[in-house]
Formats: sequence, C-alpha cells, structure tokens
Amino acid sequence: GSPRRLLLISNSTLHGGGYLGHCQQHIQSFLGQKVKRVLFIPYALHDRDAYARTAREKFESLGYGLDSIHESCDPVEAIRKSEAIFIGGGNTFRLLKALYDNSLIHEIRKRVLEDGIPYMGSSAGTNVATISINTTNDMPIVYPPSLKALGLVPFNINPHYLDPDTKRTHMGETREERILQYHEEPNTPPVLGLREGTMLLVEGDKATLQGVTGARLFLRGKKPTEHEPGTDFSFLLTDSKPLNL
Repeated sequence: GSPRRLLLISNSTLHGGGYLGHCQQHIQSFLGQKVKRVLFIPYALHDRDAYARTAREKFESLGYGLDSIHESCDPVEAIRKSEAIFIGGGNTFRLLKALYDNSLIHEIRKRVLEDGIPYMGSSAGTNVATISINTTNDMPIVYPPSLKALGLVPFNINPHYLDPDTKRTHMGETREERILQYHEEPNTPPVLGLREGTMLLVEGDKATLQGVTGARLFLRGKKPTEHEPGTDFSFLLTDSKPLNL
C-alpha cells in the first residue's frame, strides 16, 4: 500500500472563526509529535510574506515551527529536506504555475507518495493535490503549463462546495451544474464536493471524510450522492487509475 498521508481541507477559515481554527485539532492529530517543522508553500497568494506570517503564527501556536518555501534560495532542496508540507489557499492557477515554474511537481510527489511525509492542503492547496485543477472555482488569472496537478489522489475535489440557494434569483450555473458539465467530457474522474468545514483524511489506501458539514460525490454518468462526516471514501483511491505524470 501507499505510505501517503494527506489532510485535504476545503477552506482555511470558517465563518466566525480564525485562520485554520475549525480544523486545528485535526491538524495536530494529523501531524502528531514527530513533526517539528512544517514547510509552507504560499504561492497561491501575491503577498507571500504576509501569508507566511499568518501561517507561521498559527502553526507556532499549535507547537510547530514553520518555514516558508519562498524564503528559500533553493525551493527543490527545501522540499527534499521537509518533514511535512502545507500548501495554503488562494488562486489555484497562480499556485500551480508557481509549482511548475519552480520544478516542484515531481519533488512533492516523491516526498509524499514514496517517502510518506505528511501533506496538508487547504482550498487551492487541496485542488493541486488531485489529478487536475479542472474543478477549481478560481479564475485563470495566469496560465500554468498544464492543468494536471500533483496527482496525490486519483480523483478531483471541488473545495468550498456550495448547494443551490432556492431563495435567490441568480440564474448562473450552480456548482452542481458546472461539475456535471465537466463530466460531460469523456474519461473524467470522480469529483468530491467538499463543503466548508469539511476535510478528507487519506492514510495509505484509506480515505475518511472529517469535519462538520458533509460532502457531495459526483461520479460520471451517475446521480450525485450525499455523504456525512465519517464516510469511508477509500473506494475512490482504489477504483480509479493513478495518474502517471
């Protein structure tokens, strides 16, 4: 089985709480006591210094040191030496382009899938952990060389998944309609819609839904299904073919 350990969080901030406040116990349980320092990747936001300060303050309050990759003169070496990786949210296109520009795709895959170091993603950081960023909510403000992402799991995720508001008169596509349009294309993988306050814990070949809200699963050619926290999604790891990059 795979040694991978992933914590894929839908959102960094939940209404009424602070940065990573809603999932800090999950983070501590996930990282445990062996990890002393976390390597933070702030590429999804423009002001990387400010982003790193926010993340550092939070992780230090949880008992972990934090190094930001943008402060390193050799990002590849920083990945190779890292004990754990956390990629924060922001614009998914900007994030993926920076990962390609800094030659980090292969290095992160190796550290996570072969060496088994913990990987945490939030929002855009969760998007890039999947097969591709085709199901992100973000605008393509920059142009990465490919929409293929890290492929740490063999399916896609839609963070910040929103249910239709029956009281609104907005006539644009719902999130569900957009994902169904994606599945109109051939050979498209499953999409897990993670509502805010929800995360997916992956340990080897086991995947479990955690958090407080729930998720909606989209399989091509089938009706979407609703799932509560505690759901075993391990079949998504084994029924899909791994992505070869």
